[in-house]
Amino acid sequence: MSDTSLTRSAAKGSAQSFSLGRLLLEGRAFFALIAIIAVFSYLSPNYLTVSNLLIMASHVAIYGILAIGMLLVILNGGIDLSVGSVLALCGVLAGALMQGVELPVFGVILFPPVWAVVVLTCAAGALVGALNGALIAWFKVPAFVATLGVMYVARGVALLQTNGLTYNNLHGRPELGNTGFDWLGFNRLAGVPISVLVLATIAILTGLMLSRSSFGRWLYASGGNERAADLSGVPVKRVKITVYTLSGILAAVAGLVLSSQLTSAGPTAGTTYELTAIAAVVIGGAALTGGRGTVRGTMLGAFVIGFLSDGLVIIGVSSYWQTVFTGAVIVLAVLMNSIQYGKGGRKS
Repeated sequence: MSDTSLTRSAAKGSAQSFSLGRLLLEGRAFFALIAIIAVFSYLSPNYLTVSNLLIMASHVAIYGILAIGMLLVILNGGIDLSVGSVLALCGVLAGALMQGVELPVFGVILFPPVWAVVVLTCAAGALVGALNGALIAWFKVPAFVATLGVMYVARGVALLQTNGLTYNNLHGRPELGNTGFDWLGFNRLAGVPISVLVLATIAILTGLMLSRSSFGRWLYASGGNERAADLSGVPVKRVKITVYTLSGILAAVAGLVLSSQLTSAGPTAGTTYELTAIAAVVIGGAALTGGRGTVRGTMLGAFVIGFLSDGLVIIGVSSYWQTVFTGAVIVLAVLMNSIQYGKGGRKS
């Protein structure tokens, strides 16, 4: 065999091994999810059942909705630490509206219909998100600092609004015309929880927006290199404000889903959920530096975290160990991201 043939053979083998390694690296969230399902199915016969999978998916829906909003922000090269507090604030706002709005001037109490509660709650989330975007885009406040401050403000307002208490029994009353709030949390369509269908709808629409719209191209461009995108005519500030506004709206939707599932709303809801959302995005393969990431990967990351947490509960693992395992998965995901987007990623 000639030297040329040996060189070609070695190059072919190297390319095949590289392709296999790259496949395992880029598909790590999918393979991790398969491994989690396989392990817990072996440890518990109740894990891999249709009813349990649907219940776990309804739990994942809240993390997934938050994670999609976080993905948009991270694609832009930012971070949003306020989503957990916005979830709580919007949840208690919905709870307060369901309890009735007193108008002392007219001496009446208004009970808005559920659709009005949803619209007003999403508007509140959009307002908080737009505030984040304005602070970051117009006033040049670092994203970490701006969203950290808004996180404390939103949580404080939620506590002030409720005086630290929880709104319970948000079922509504037929005679007041405000029933149906628990529809998001308890009802099913063709056997699938409504919250899962909401997550799927948001994921599909976001995926189409990122892949088929000018805004999606602007978002990836501004996240990859903001200066170059600005010089190319991309409306960088508008994109930045829009992604934080969308993140606020999705946090409000997650708050509605959670309050509907619990039929109660408290100011301490959503604590550390922002970290779970960031973890889902990172596990899904997005780069924290911006410009890289997909909705598909983020959804896989959310299901990895949700199925892992619920699996540990099913087999009776201590809640302290659950925190350890979840943290280990996050650290491993960040390590894999460093490998993927490090020197090897820049060379490719």
